[in-house]
Amino acid sequence: MRIKRKEYKGQNGKVLIIGGSKEYTGAPYLSAMAAMRTGIDLVTICAPEKTAWAINHYSPDMITRKLLGDDLNLTHTKEIILLSEEFDVILIGPGLGLKKDFVLKILREIQKPFVIDADALKVLNLESINNAILTPHIKEFQTLYNNTIQKPQYDELELEMNIRQIKQKIGNNIILLKGKEDTIFSKHRRYVNKTGHNSMTKGGTGDILSGICAGYLAQTKNLFDSAKEAAYTNGKLGEYMYKQKGYGYTANEMVNELWRFTK
Repeated sequence: MRIKRKEYKGQNGKVLIIGGSKEYTGAPYLSAMAAMRTGIDLVTICAPEKTAWAINHYSPDMITRKLLGDDLNLTHTKEIILLSEEFDVILIGPGLGLKKDFVLKILREIQKPFVIDADALKVLNLESINNAILTPHIKEFQTLYNNTIQKPQYDELELEMNIRQIKQKIGNNIILLKGKEDTIFSKHRRYVNKTGHNSMTKGGTGDILSGICAGYLAQTKNLFDSAKEAAYTNGKLGEYMYKQKGYGYTANEMVNELWRFTK
């Protein structure tokens, strides 16, 4: 994605990532590293204290806000909301776990563009959010549909009908539906991304994708184009990794090669 660079620190995008838990320390790290490799200036991760320290040990490039406890909860929202004012885009979900009240309060109180991924997707009614890219896989999409649409019920055999139904409730949000071919759609636009490889079913590739989305969005402020280009970039990266290593590569190896496709 060709993006015109600006001259001063912070002008090329700042992303705040909200996620991580005692079970999942790697997910927010992968998202953060992916966002950095899109060319933005700054990423900060809000995570539980022990998780944040683990992330700092992964890389000296990681800035973390360490919050007390093993998991994020409502007691942390005030601090996160104040911190969010310094950032262009908020990514919520990687490694977070199911935290319905926490997620809904963050989405309600922070008036910034969002990228919403992983467990954060499972607690949403689409009509309750605004100005966001959502990155579900098919099971998360089914949950999002059922939370948003009362009738007709989700039909596993009628994906096109499900998409038509949910587009009526999508508002100004974008859905990047991950699959063999990623489908990116808004209320009036649609794009099918054909890059990628079936080796990308491994854990962590979705965290990389959400980080790329957030990084592009912080620089362009364009929801649809950021989702479209992120899917394309992530797919090309997956193709490259398979050619280099077959099926045996890791998500960490993958994110370290991302620079090849964002320069």
